[in-house]
This record gives sequence, structure tokens and C-alpha cells, in this order.
Amino acid sequence: MTTQAKSYPAIHTPPPGPKAQALIAEDKKYASNCYIKAYPLAVERGDGAMIEDVDGNRYLDFMSGIGVATTGHSHPKVVEAIQRAAAKFLHICGTDFFYASLTGVLRKLCEIAPGKSPKRAFLGNTGTEAVEAAIKLARYHTKRPQLIAFAGAFHGRTLGALSLTASKAKQRTGFGPLLPGVTHIPYAHCYRCPYNLTYPSCGLACLQVLEDEIFKRRVPAEEVAAIVVEPIQGEGGYVVPPPDYLSELKTICQKYGILCVADEVQSGIGRTGRWFASDHVGLEPDVVTTAKGLASGLPLGAIVARADVSTWSKGSHGSTFGGNPVACEAALATLELVEHELMGNAARLGHYLMIELHRIKQRRRLVGDVRGLGLMIGIELVRDRDTKERASNETQEVILRAFRKGLLLLDCGENVVRFSPPLTIDQEDADRALAIFDEVLAEVENERAL
Repeated sequence: MTTQAKSYPAIHTPPPGPKAQALIAEDKKYASNCYIKAYPLAVERGDGAMIEDVDGNRYLDFMSGIGVATTGHSHPKVVEAIQRAAAKFLHICGTDFFYASLTGVLRKLCEIAPGKSPKRAFLGNTGTEAVEAAIKLARYHTKRPQLIAFAGAFHGRTLGALSLTASKAKQRTGFGPLLPGVTHIPYAHCYRCPYNLTYPSCGLACLQVLEDEIFKRRVPAEEVAAIVVEPIQGEGGYVVPPPDYLSELKTICQKYGILCVADEVQSGIGRTGRWFASDHVGLEPDVVTTAKGLASGLPLGAIVARADVSTWSKGSHGSTFGGNPVACEAALATLELVEHELMGNAARLGHYLMIELHRIKQRRRLVGDVRGLGLMIGIELVRDRDTKERASNETQEVILRAFRKGLLLLDCGENVVRFSPPLTIDQEDADRALAIFDEVLAEVENERAL
């Protein structure tokens, strides 16, 4: 592993510097109480994988706005597309009229969605909106009321999506009653199997519970409209299920006429080295949701459904701002960059990072598990590898120390550090991130005598 000099990371003033402190103080006067901040980062500008704060500190971005900055920050081709579109018109309501960029995005999404069946797409603004649309379409198409989701799932914060979410109790507390008819079952988290079994001898017990328990005793299968699943759990800890898990789930769905909805809001648009995480295992969902990296930071979300499932009638769903023309042009530029340059880069550098992170695991006791696909990688930190006691406080300390050294990271789950950089990173970025991460792991281990 070699590390060369770049203009970032470069910390000149210990963050938060004086300008950042002033901005943070003003923000506290006016921001809603529900906002949370991972650490005191006050952004001035971004360029590729670099973020510069208001005091001139430069950081290596390995969070990419929770997987949003697919093409890096302010990619010239995306900026050019946005400027060109903004000079034409800013809004016309894409659900009521026609324009080329809207149709272009719809067409491209239908072409790249998993599976060969004909597709239909609908554009909204966010991942949460996409999940809401998927819920509505599933109920409309099947005429069934019930939904099944998974422990650890994150699907958004509006009321329907929140009802599927089961990541943190705090996200649901105080907002009930939520959407009725939602049942949660365990996810295929092999590192922390809820049944204390081992794959593959477990026989995918976490799925068998559907037929052995849920459909027999709690929810009749003929009343279930959809099973909503993240092919890789995001906020639940970047959990990658066994290779046959999703295909078996689809088999159960087909057996009972249940729609399989794949939430690829975080795992889609090239992040895993393919268009969608579903593509790695040959899954064709009945409905797939996407957003985040779709338009390189501009608000755009979508559902793509099999044409024979997209049976809702005209006017039964819509969006005033969904498919905004500027966001659509950004999406077209993003999709072109991902297809021809960045998806392959995500696969190559993701593979490299996984190898190096496993090497770090061999020498750092804090690392219990390393998992992921492409540039969607989770590193689970534990206080003891035998008991798998969660290193929750240590995880936050690692992230904070990385920030102070110029590496931007986020957690997912209670004790998992996520590597989710822009798909534009290069070898030097990867090596620098690994070096800083290894360094802060060593510091936390030594100071906490782990």
C-alpha cells in the first residue's frame, strides 16, 4: 500500500475553525430541533472526492452525502448539463406534460432495471417518495393490504416508508400509529444470525419463518401485497445477504402472488459495481426503487416496475416536482458517466478496498467483520471478536478522529463504519483513506486498551 501526496486531506485549522464555529452558532438559532449532525463540518465547496470547509481545511470524502455524490462533487459534465437545462426552463410539471429529458430518464431506467421484462418508470423527488409510490402501486395492483419488511431496514421517514423502516427506534418514536398491516421479519445477517445458525447449513431459516410462522399464524399470504427488501441493507449496517437469499425470497413471492419490491435507493446506480445490487444475483424485482446517486445530488427518485405490474390508472399517482427538467438533465449526465466510466471503477476499487480492509482486520482487534460490494462497504467494529460485543462508542470515536485527520466517514447501524465514497475515487484516494482509517483504529485500540 503506497500513499502519495495530494492537495487533500489537509487540515490547517483544527475543525471546527473560527468561520465554522460562527456558522454553526447561527445555524443553532434557526434550525429545527430534529436535525442531527455527525460532526462539525461546515462546507464551502467540493471537487471530485475533495470537500473544503469554510476555514480552508480539505477533506477526503468517503461518505459522498450518504451515497448521493455518485460522480463526485461538481463533476464538470454534470454541472454543464445543469447549466444548460437551467437556461431553458426550470419547471413544467413532469406528470402533466412532455419534455425530452424526462422521457430520456424514463427510457434509460427501464433499460437498465434488473431483468428482461418490459418496464414502466415513474419519477419523484426522493428515495422516500419512491418507496411511498411502491407501496401504493403494490396495493393498487394486488388489491391486498398487507406488507412485509425486515428488521434493520431503512426505507425513509414519511409515514408509509417509516412504517417499513425498522433501523432505529428513535426514528419511529412519537409518530404512531403508523401504517397498519406491516410485519417485520429478520434479515439475513449472517455475522449476527438471529437464530444462531450458520450458513449454508441454516437452510435460510430467516426466510423459512415466512411460511413456517408468519403465513400460518399471523398474516395470510393471500393478503400480502408486497415484500419490501434492501438487496444490501443500508442503515441496518451494510449487510450483504447470502448469494441465494434474494432468489429464494423471489420464489416465495411468486408462489403466493406477492410482489417483490427491491429498495435500491442506496445500493443502485453503479455503487456496487453493477447498475443495481440485484444484478449480482440475477434478481428481477417486480418493482425497484432508486434515488440518491441518480442525479449526482439533485433531488430525483424513481420506481421502475414490470409493465404488467404497472396497472394503476391515469391520475392515481403523481408529483408536482418529480422529474424536474434540471434534475433530469443531471441524471442523464450521471447515468452516462456511470455506464462508461464509473461503474467499472467502483468494481475495481471496491475489490481493492475489500482486500486491504481484510488485511487491516488481521491486525486491528476492533474490526469484527468486513462486508460489501463495490464501493458500498461496511466495517463492523466490536469490543471482543468472540462475544461480538458492539463497539458503539468506539465507532463514533473512530469517525470523529478520522474527521479531524481529514477523512469524512459515516456510521450505519450501531457499530458499523461505512465506506461509501464517490465512484470517481482513484487508487491514491483509496490508499489515503485506508491509511487514516488504520491509524485511527490503532489509536482507539491503544487508548481504550482493547
